[in-house]
Amino acid sequence: MTQHLFSTIVTATAVAANNRGEGDGSTLSTLQKITRGNDQYTTISAEAIRWGLREYFQNNNEAITNRTFNPDTDKYSFKDERFSAQDYIDDDLFGYMDAKKGKDNEDATTKRRGALEISRAISLDPYWGDIAFGSKGGEKGKTSIHQNEVHCTAYQYTMALTPEHLKDPARAALALDAIAAVRHVGGNHSRFLYDFHPESIVIRVTEDPSPWIMDSFKRMGDSVGCPKLLRLVEVGDVAADELIVAGEIADTLYGEKLEKLGVKVSRSVKEAISTAKALLKTGVTA
Repeated sequence: MTQHLFSTIVTATAVAANNRGEGDGSTLSTLQKITRGNDQYTTISAEAIRWGLREYFQNNNEAITNRTFNPDTDKYSFKDERFSAQDYIDDDLFGYMDAKKGKDNEDATTKRRGALEISRAISLDPYWGDIAFGSKGGEKGKTSIHQNEVHCTAYQYTMALTPEHLKDPARAALALDAIAAVRHVGGNHSRFLYDFHPESIVIRVTEDPSPWIMDSFKRMGDSVGCPKLLRLVEVGDVAADELIVAGEIADTLYGEKLEKLGVKVSRSVKEAISTAKALLKTGVTA
């Protein structure tokens, strides 16, 4: 049977701002938004999260990362513009599409669908329209006064990966490492830090091709709970022995109830990731 890896992550609560482009001198909306029920929520794209994962691989696995970013020149460079999922972890995990033009190969394309699927990150809290105003330093002009939308919230998103779809299945373990160390996803164009590491995480290693654990977390007062996940385990739709739950959620009543049902519960996110790596059929356990 095919083994699948799913994880749902919720970040710590912090003040998020723009995750795309400059905000100085502009009155354009800088936070992307969606409507859910009767409320509006902010959202961060899967592409922005992938950018954070690429940055991790560039800093920690540079030799096997094809596309790297130079912050001084604000440009990307490639080790091999022909791409190779066999040789490079980013080509393997995220895929690529290279459209080639030429006399003898006018319509040819080289492409690979990314093995790692990532959902949009959605805020746990509704957005009520908070705006921060600022003033440009130095010489003043008509764009000296500017505004940025800000949102104090946590974000939730899900990742899905089938290790056997990778050219090198052992890279699934490296992807788990990256999840615990993502940064530079949300924020005001490198001037605003929003930490995207998991405050709490649910990991599912299973032969079931459907995640089931998306949207597991919910704001419960000043804390975060997971009533939907608890119900799934209670009714048997998700087997307890397929789950690893970790982080601050472990110190709540939900963590206690899940542990009593047979779920592996850990206070440490990094410990949970090590446990998940040991369950993967990739030959890599640490």
